[in-house]
Amino acid sequence: MVDPVTVEVLRHALIYASEEMGVVLRNTAFSPNIRDRLDHSCAVLTPSGDLLAQAEHIPVHLGSMPVGVKNLTRYLEEHGIELGPGDVVITNDPYISGTHLNDVMVAKPVYVGDKLVAMVANKAHHVDVGGVVPGSIGGGAKMLLEEGLVIPPIKIVEEGRLRRDIVELIKANVRTPRYFQGDLMAQLAALNLGEKRVKELADRYGADTLLEAWGEILGYTERYTRNRLRTIVEETGAEGSYEAEDYLELSSGELAKIKTRLTITRDKVLVDFTGTDPQVEEPINAVYGVTVAATTFALKSVIDPEMPMNQGFYRVVEIRAPRGTLVNPEPPAPVGGGNVETSQRIADVVLRALAEAFPGRVPAASCGTMTNVMVGGKGWAFYETLGCGSGARPCCDGVDGVHTNMTNTLNTPIEVIEQEYPVLFKAYELRPNSGGPGTYRGGLGVIRAFTVLEDGATLTVFSERGKLRPWGLVGGKPGAPSKHYIVTASGEKIELPIKATRRLRRGDTVYINTPGGGGYGDPCKRPEELILRDLEDGKVTLDHARREYCYTPETKK
Repeated sequence: MVDPVTVEVLRHALIYASEEMGVVLRNTAFSPNIRDRLDHSCAVLTPSGDLLAQAEHIPVHLGSMPVGVKNLTRYLEEHGIELGPGDVVITNDPYISGTHLNDVMVAKPVYVGDKLVAMVANKAHHVDVGGVVPGSIGGGAKMLLEEGLVIPPIKIVEEGRLRRDIVELIKANVRTPRYFQGDLMAQLAALNLGEKRVKELADRYGADTLLEAWGEILGYTERYTRNRLRTIVEETGAEGSYEAEDYLELSSGELAKIKTRLTITRDKVLVDFTGTDPQVEEPINAVYGVTVAATTFALKSVIDPEMPMNQGFYRVVEIRAPRGTLVNPEPPAPVGGGNVETSQRIADVVLRALAEAFPGRVPAASCGTMTNVMVGGKGWAFYETLGCGSGARPCCDGVDGVHTNMTNTLNTPIEVIEQEYPVLFKAYELRPNSGGPGTYRGGLGVIRAFTVLEDGATLTVFSERGKLRPWGLVGGKPGAPSKHYIVTASGEKIELPIKATRRLRRGDTVYINTPGGGGYGDPCKRPEELILRDLEDGKVTLDHARREYCYTPETKK
């Protein structure tokens, strides 16, 4: 048996290796989406695909990584494909990789001699993978093939040799071939670094010790999770079942329900999405890997944000998602927006149920949308997600203008966008009055506006929370909804739905207003000094303070 000190050293060494893989990927990537926004994630897994360690990257990538690698391993076995030393397999098939087509997953086996000791893997969001619109998300897609090129699991590197024919085939089917190739090479470089670090551990401790230690690492997280769950249940008396539901806004204006039932005991959590609406013919379905990722994020955030994360967690948590529903669709349903928007709503609905189970431990709803903005023209395509307001907390205000819940990227610097694309920015600021009123105010959304400098560009906005605003808690009010519009070169203002695709002309300016977070507690009990600070900072107007916070100037000290 491996001694506990060695197990702990190896556990942290793998976490560091995952982080270092991410640094390599970032530093060698070509596209602003990966190089500047850091839309990528890295992990180390057992030979069978059990998650061992991950970097603190993108929640929707990380929670889906073990689902994707296990699906990949099963696919390879069923098709008689063996991964040997020096091989790398690539796929973006959402029904295998566990996210959406833009997230290209690569995985590499780590051999010590003839013994397979680990898998290293990463996902990165490529700015364009073909399909009907630049950016490959939205655009009215009714089936997966309309969203872009589907890459089945195939060796992109074989015995250390890059399959350039496959690279060229993929490049011929995307709008930004230079970005695709550069970002793919960055992903492969990250895998090589991860392989090197695992082999260094094998050289020091021996392959057999590593394989034995993997089991101990997973067992430790299982015990940690059970102990933490038992403690919090005993402290709060939360053992029982809790239900919640929330809705997505379809392009037709209809609502699609996501429902969950949490059953919590002292040593297990069951999350059941029975009652969720069936899958739809628009890209808002979320494959099972996304559902696992969003549920994992919500549970971990409430049970213990600092707890170690690997496959041992899933020995304590069971996630059921009926086939053919919004949270576990069957092919060929389109899923591009499910990864970015439905993931946010799954997190919201699980957090809402947890708020019933653990009062005082869960914040109000954050904005509930990644607000995907895609613009492309001849030879270029741009993609970004925008910050918003996080939900107010039981102790304090929400955070203004940040990426929340299932996204963990940075913003794309305006200077980088203007250097790379025919776009000129007109505004980037916090959105006044957008935070949900409460004793503690929800975080503010942002206003981001840019002018297109060439004719014929195509804009796609794919967002949520246009009708159903981010909910408040304990008397707090909802945050402001999404609001988007275009001011044309001639001065005409055109309102946009929250999911829209439109051709632009030179001089058209796009305005994106992201939602604020929900408020927490009675707004009329908000401390006066906080109201005055918000007024001074321009975060709320005087009329808004009077109307929402029972504030009158006469009370000012």
